[in-house]
Amino acid sequence: MDSEAIHVLLVDDDAAYVTVAEHLLSTFHPKKFHLIVKKDGDEAIEELKTNHSIQIILMDYFLPRKNGLEIAKQLSARNIDIPIIFLTTHKDFHAVVEAMKYGVHDYLVKDEAMDTVLPKTILSVLERVQLKKQIADAEKQKLVAQKRAEAIQELIVAVCHEFNNPLAAIKISADIVSRQDLTEKEKALLAEFSDNINTLEKEVLRLRNIHWDMDSPNEP
Repeated sequence: MDSEAIHVLLVDDDAAYVTVAEHLLSTFHPKKFHLIVKKDGDEAIEELKTNHSIQIILMDYFLPRKNGLEIAKQLSARNIDIPIIFLTTHKDFHAVVEAMKYGVHDYLVKDEAMDTVLPKTILSVLERVQLKKQIADAEKQKLVAQKRAEAIQELIVAVCHEFNNPLAAIKISADIVSRQDLTEKEKALLAEFSDNINTLEKEVLRLRNIHWDMDSPNEP
């Protein structure tokens, strides 16, 4: 099996159209298509349970026992997220609009899907699906980055809070001590102690500024 080929599941009980589809896909270049054919929805679902290489589904709307919309609903309920193209004998916009809720990305009228229309529609749908996935991944990454930034901000706020209260109490105590009758050595020690406290205050201020910068990235 060609791993570079696009793997297509065709669900159709019309042998004549299956032959047409096989010809249209096999003669299209430069892309290659590997076509698997099933006659109804039950066979298609059984195939999809084990074959995870299927990239797109071509499905006739009118099938034995269940129509294409019912099968699309079944696939959606099973969380089988594979794009579907409906094949119809006439334009039924109401059915197509309803089907869009269940993984159907496009539809083709069989008589109009000749020459390169069928393979080009497959490629177009796959490109749209890929683009949608890339956009979703980018949004997810953006959300993760935002949540990470929020977690960092919360950590910074907590750290600043934990430092500010004891630092304020220490400064008050140092001020009280400074008013006492101290020796020169004690004054020197207290001055050094106050310098260290001021250094800690500056570091806490830097942390707080980081918080505000992250919270308001567009501010100067």
